[in-house]
Amino acid sequence: MNKRQSAVAGMFYPDSCKEIEHYINRFNQAIDDADYILSSDDIPRALIAPHAGYIYSGFTANMAYRTVAYNNSGIKRVTVIGPSHKVYVNGASVALYERYMSPCGDLSIDLPFSRQLENSFDFLHFMPDAHHEHSTETQMPFIRNYFKEAEVVEIVYGEIGYIEISQVIDTLLKEIENLIIISTDLSHFHTKKEAGALDAICINAIANLDPGKFDHGCEACGITGVKAIVKSALTHHFKSKVLDYRTSADSSGDESNVVGYMSAVFMG
Repeated sequence: MNKRQSAVAGMFYPDSCKEIEHYINRFNQAIDDADYILSSDDIPRALIAPHAGYIYSGFTANMAYRTVAYNNSGIKRVTVIGPSHKVYVNGASVALYERYMSPCGDLSIDLPFSRQLENSFDFLHFMPDAHHEHSTETQMPFIRNYFKEAEVVEIVYGEIGYIEISQVIDTLLKEIENLIIISTDLSHFHTKKEAGALDAICINAIANLDPGKFDHGCEACGITGVKAIVKSALTHHFKSKVLDYRTSADSSGDESNVVGYMSAVFMG
């Protein structure tokens, strides 16, 4: 069977299902269920989650997935959109495989829908090397845990504008059963104090749905995807809620050279 092979299992996240479940259970035990409850009028349609090693950013990512799962039980397709870190991609690549390997069981890729997207946008194509990407793969164990029956779509982008990515998001939002994952970390390799100031720019732009603020110092590696979801959120009159923020110093104790992480949910 044509599979998207795991590229970073055992590095960014455990290659053992038992260990992944241990992480997620521990994350969930750290917060009361009430912290995940949204207003009954707020239906989660998209989220932002980080993509570093689970020891650093897993709690922050899990906040988003747990919140969506708690408040939207009708999800049947999850599209993960993340930046390419190692391979040059002209435009964006959509994974044209049948299955997606994961330690807790393979996920089913919605191949017909993925082909439909490829045929709908001239900047979308299939570049196999792009799909050795951790920004998207780190999301899959969470999807497998919280949305077991959902099919997935993987999009890895490179040299492309946020308006083009927003066009894909707008297409996905036409179906209420679609969930969109935007993968990003925040600033990289500043002191904790410097990171806090830079990351606050990104967080405020997301919380206030103000795309103009991103250009005043936001250093998110997935800023193209973040700008795209904010643009689409404005188009669809969504609300946003920032769920968690922290840095690698919260795990490592090293405040001299940190990476920032945040998660958020967009509700329609």
